[in-house]
This record gives sequence, C-alpha cells and structure tokens, in this order.
Amino acid sequence: MRVVLQRVRRGRVSVEGRLIAEIGLGLVILLGIGPQDGAEQINYLAEKVANLRIFEDEQGKINRSLLEVGGSAIVVSQFTLYADTRKGRRPSFTDAAPPDFARPLVEKFAEHLRLQGAPTQTGEFGAHMLVEIENDGPVTILIER
Repeated sequence: MRVVLQRVRRGRVSVEGRLIAEIGLGLVILLGIGPQDGAEQINYLAEKVANLRIFEDEQGKINRSLLEVGGSAIVVSQFTLYADTRKGRRPSFTDAAPPDFARPLVEKFAEHLRLQGAPTQTGEFGAHMLVEIENDGPVTILIER
C-alpha cells in the first residue's frame, strides 16, 4: 500500500463538473493499493496518517496531528502510484491491484480513518477526477507499507 499525504488548506474533488468532496484544513490522501495489501496495511496506515505530526503548533513547529488540529481528510484512489517506469516511455501499472480487489480496501481505509476520529470523504473510485489541492507548506509525504 502506498500513501501520498498532502497537507492542505483546502482540497476538492470533482467528477464531470460535480463536486463530490471538499475540505478545509487537513489532508488529501492519494492511496495506491497493491495485490498483496489487506487489513494489516489498512490498520497500520490509517492510524499512522491520523496521528502523524505534520501540522504546525502555536510556535510554528511541525508538531501536531490531523486529529489534534481538528482537520479532515479526502481519500483518493490512485493506482498510478504503482507505475513502473523502468522500461520504455509508457508506464506499466501491472503492480497495482485490480479494481475489484482495490475498491473495498480503499473504502475500508477511509472507514478506518473515520474510526480514528478524522472526518473523511472520498473521491469516486474508477472515475476521472479533478483533484484540487491547495498544498500547505508545501508538505507532501510518501508512506509505504
């Protein structure tokens, strides 16, 4: 499982001109699922994401978590995080989990974030999405499990 966290002041996801998710302060989470992923990765990463101290405290130090700042999250399924670009000029995505396997894991990841206490919305699995990210910092972190 691969996660790209983007600390945002604002995030939005639209599909065909229809707004489907919108947050203020929080995280836009790009989530890639591999064929070997399951409950262990979901549990670990949801807890890690909710509690990772990547927001500023009163002194301007990166010392507070999503939960501590009362932020929200948007989870966007992102199979392209498994792109293999070692050969040729066209990426291969054969290392990404197939959609029927990945979809329920994306939903479970979002649910586990909610269970951690983070208000969480999602993109639309399999859709062509417009993801607007007002990256704050910028802070962008890659986590793999």
